[in-house]
Amino acid sequence: MDALTGLLEGPRARGAFMIRACFDPPWAIRVADRAPLTVMLLARGEAWLTSDGGERLRLGPGDLAVARGPDPYTCADRPDTAPQALILPGGECHYPDGRPLNGVMDLGVRTWGDRPDGGTVMLIGTYRARGEIGGRLLDALPPLLSLTADVWNCPLTPFLAQEIVRDAPGQEVVLDRLLDLLVIAALRAWFARPEAEPPAWYRAQADPVVGPVLRLLQDDPAHPWTVAALAARAGVSRAALARRFTALVGEPPITYLTGWRLALAADRLRDSDDTLAAIARRVGYGSAFALSTAFKRAYGVSPQEWRTRAA
Repeated sequence: MDALTGLLEGPRARGAFMIRACFDPPWAIRVADRAPLTVMLLARGEAWLTSDGGERLRLGPGDLAVARGPDPYTCADRPDTAPQALILPGGECHYPDGRPLNGVMDLGVRTWGDRPDGGTVMLIGTYRARGEIGGRLLDALPPLLSLTADVWNCPLTPFLAQEIVRDAPGQEVVLDRLLDLLVIAALRAWFARPEAEPPAWYRAQADPVVGPVLRLLQDDPAHPWTVAALAARAGVSRAALARRFTALVGEPPITYLTGWRLALAADRLRDSDDTLAAIARRVGYGSAFALSTAFKRAYGVSPQEWRTRAA
């Protein structure tokens, strides 16, 4: 498994929020829904994304932006336009003074805004829960990132534009999978850009010693790895591997392995009905109790609580 595959295999939308937003200037929306990840594809017009930290991204036709939550941000025709609506958790929408706005701007199937053929049209997809996105992927992303049309040419774009306003059997599943594919395609393009800042373990894949060790851990996390065994496979001493791995990845090999195992366990708890004992065996723990103890220490909740929240 290469690093990018390991990073991108996590997106699993479930009943994602998808909408075609249509506005006429001036317009501004304050987004404070605490969603873990939102993708915005500008089909027409111009838009600005502004984080509370002051970062600004300009979007033109064909440009795509990704916003990593839970921090709020503002999407507007201009950076200085005052927000006219506030998006809150659970899809709640309010005027800035607190009055409810839900339903007022509905324009049809998954269409919202001023008028269907507004000067600005944006296709938006939002993952509602953090469990739908791998934690390692979220940790690898900045709060806001964008891909301009000159470097981003995705064949999914016209298909998404057609499907997002369709009302057909199974449409929710179709849109969930389209969103997953769009995110994977976008982030694959972004990680290839020189301005991208991937995590240390991702960059370390290029190292002739640490890279092969990372792939061993990712490909076979259930194996009872030791630093000595990994060093032997890499052709270096234990001390040399430990120093080099920690320097490049930011943590020792076994600490990295523990995090990877628990991330895999979290995904299995979310995506399968496997018993905790079966998951423990799959990711390299000797018993359900051992996995449960490590999982609660890392995630703050028991595996059963995690599975219940994900459901």
